[in-house]
Amino acid sequence: MTTLTPYLLFDGSCHKAMEFYKSCFGGELTATKVKDSPAKDYMPAVQQEKILNARLRSGNVDISASDWLMLEQTLIRGNTVCLFLGGGTFEELKTLFERLSEGAIVTDTLQEKFFGT
Repeated sequence: MTTLTPYLLFDGSCHKAMEFYKSCFGGELTATKVKDSPAKDYMPAVQQEKILNARLRSGNVDISASDWLMLEQTLIRGNTVCLFLGGGTFEELKTLFERLSEGAIVTDTLQEKFFGT
């Protein structure tokens, strides 16, 4: 089953924001800092304490987030919300990704990464 999860990007306040959402929705919150992940070797020292990935699950609520980690790109209003596709086969995800990408500026292509496709 394919799921669609909002993925929020924060400018250094991810953990605080996700704690707020947890206070509203309850549930289980997990968070991984850059320094505690395989990405640590590819990120500069200034990024090590930032949140690489956080996820809140509470019933039907599923929110994922991270701090802004793309130093070469500017954080601007409008590029701080992503859609995270999960589950399904690679071909199903590829088809959905291509449909969702039509006419869009793709900032992160569908590809294999250490945390999945």
